[in-house]
Amino acid sequence: MVAFTRRDGVATITLSRPERLNAITPENVEELIAILGGLKTDRETRVVILTGEGRGFCAGMDIQGGGGERDTSEVSEGKIQRLYRGMARAGEVVLGLREIPQPVVAALRGPVVGMAFSLALACDLRVAAPSTRFTAPFLNLGFSAGDLGLTWLLPRLIGTARAGEIFYRAQKVDAERALDLGLVTEIAEDDVAGAEALARELLDRSPFGLRHTKELLNLSLDAPGLRTHLAVENRTQTLAFLTEDLAEGITATMEKRPPRFRDR
Repeated sequence: MVAFTRRDGVATITLSRPERLNAITPENVEELIAILGGLKTDRETRVVILTGEGRGFCAGMDIQGGGGERDTSEVSEGKIQRLYRGMARAGEVVLGLREIPQPVVAALRGPVVGMAFSLALACDLRVAAPSTRFTAPFLNLGFSAGDLGLTWLLPRLIGTARAGEIFYRAQKVDAERALDLGLVTEIAEDDVAGAEALARELLDRSPFGLRHTKELLNLSLDAPGLRTHLAVENRTQTLAFLTEDLAEGITATMEKRPPRFRDR
């Protein structure tokens, strides 16, 4: 089960299978895809929190308890096709986290394993409890580390050499090292409370600025060069000049008061 709640502009997505350390099933994948699809056009939600219920964020894909192959005797496809389709659908969750316009804050604790590692890195900011442990065990299992965008996301956060060390040695990365590497934004005793405080802080920012800064950060990862990216930035800043919120932000700064943004 995946729970979805929303309050005062902040939506919370909760992986809710605590008895399995929130390991993800194909049904959960479809739930997440549906939730993220709705957020793409949700103008009321300005920040999203992704977390897990219980003592751990997520133990990855549930191979033993619902994430493996199911009876597909009536489906006209082979084993390889089924496996590829399942991975492709799970990849849509990673893409969804990147593509929704709202910044996503991950609240992490306990194991962050396999697919969960990718989900955490697909979020924009990460708050970790001291118990957090990132693990990419793929090379110990016979897989490559190329799982759901992990070999694309991690090098862009911490560099190729450090990412390679984590992958090749199947290292567990605790919260303190994750903070040193820049994997997490902060460590909080209560990860959910820390993520909520961070989300509330972001609510004070310009709605236009939040959406378009996330878009620009994503575009920068694939930009062929600085000249191309400057053109996109210039377009975005020009649009900002046409918003009422820009005038409000400048006025509030001059009057030394908090701005009252209206997303107009």
